[in-house]
Amino acid sequence: MTQVIANPSPVTIGLDTGDRTTHYCVLDAARSVVARGSFPTTKSALSKALAPFPGSRVALEAGSQSPWMSRHLRNQGFEVHVVDPRRVQLIAKDPRKTDRRDAETLARLEAGMPELLGTIYHRGEQAQADLSIIRARDLLVRMRTMAVQQIRSFSKAFGVRLPSASTSAFPRRIAALAPSELQPAIKPLLDLIVDLSRRIREYERGLEQVAKERYPEIAVLLQVRGVGPVTATALVLSIEDPKRFADSRRVGSWLGLCPRNHASGDSDPELRVSKAGDGYLRRLLVQCAHYILGPFGEDCDLRRFGMRLAARGGRGAKKRAAVAVARKLAVLLHRLWRNGLAYEPLHQAERQAARPAV
Repeated sequence: MTQVIANPSPVTIGLDTGDRTTHYCVLDAARSVVARGSFPTTKSALSKALAPFPGSRVALEAGSQSPWMSRHLRNQGFEVHVVDPRRVQLIAKDPRKTDRRDAETLARLEAGMPELLGTIYHRGEQAQADLSIIRARDLLVRMRTMAVQQIRSFSKAFGVRLPSASTSAFPRRIAALAPSELQPAIKPLLDLIVDLSRRIREYERGLEQVAKERYPEIAVLLQVRGVGPVTATALVLSIEDPKRFADSRRVGSWLGLCPRNHASGDSDPELRVSKAGDGYLRRLLVQCAHYILGPFGEDCDLRRFGMRLAARGGRGAKKRAAVAVARKLAVLLHRLWRNGLAYEPLHQAERQAARPAV
C-alpha cells in the first residue's frame, strides 16, 4: 500500500550512502542547494542530520544500506524514494540508445532539472573569426614541426644525428649537414619550412594588429612574463566575456586543468586532470608554465609555487608542477583581465613577509 502525504514538503534530500559515511545534499523548491554535509552511516546520525527537514522527500540508491535506512526514514515521517541505480546510469549511458530516445531524455531533463544539462557558451562571429587566425597559425606551426622531425628521422637512418637548432635557423644550419643522398628528399622540406616560417610571421603580425584594434585588454595579460601575444589573445577570444566566471578559480576547471573526481562511499582516489574544455588553450598555458619554471623564468609567486611542487619529487613531479602552474596562471590572467589590475610578480611573497611573526 502506497503511503500518501497530504502536504508534501518542498525540500528534496539526496543521500549518497557508504558503508561508513553518508553524504547528503538538500535542495529547496527552487532546486537551490540549502545544505550539504556528511554523517556516519548509523541510525542516530541519520536522524540527527535530517532532523531540521521533517517530512522531506529523500532519494537514495538501492544498496546494502538502503533497506534499513528507508524503513527508518519512513517511520520518522519522511517520503522515501529508493532509486534503481541502473536507471541513474541511463542518464549518462543508455544501452538502448536511439536518436528518438535521446530527444525524449533531453526533453524530460530540460522540463525537470535543466541544470543537469549544463550550458554551452558560443562566442560572437568576430571573436570566432579572429580566433580562426590563431588556429590557422597553430596548424602551420604543427606542420613545420612535423617537417623538422621528418628530416631528423631521415638523417638518423643514415647515421647522421643533426645538431640542435631553432626552427627559424634549422634550414640554414642543416642544409649542408644532411647526407648528400638525402638531398632530393630533404631540399623540398627545407623550402617548405622556410615558407611556413614566413607565413607564421604574417599571422603573428596580423594578430598584433587585431589585438591593438579590437582587444586592448590583452596588454594587461602581457604583464606576466612568459605569456606571449598568442596565448593572451587566445585566452581573451576563448572566454570573450570575463564576467562569465564570477570566481576566477573556475577558469582552471573550465580548461580541464583540475583533477577529476570519482568519489564513491569511502573511496576518493587521486585522479589525473580532466582535460575538459579547450585543449589548444590548455596546451598554450602549459607551455607558458614550462617557460616560467625554466631557466629564463623570472622570480615570481608562480615560479616559487611550481618549484615547491617539483621539489617533492616522485614520478612525473615536474609535469605535475607545470600543470599546477598552468592552472594558477589561468586564474591569475582572468583576474587581471576582469579587474584591470597591475601585475605584481611577488604579491603573495610580499604579503607573507609583511605578516607579523607569531
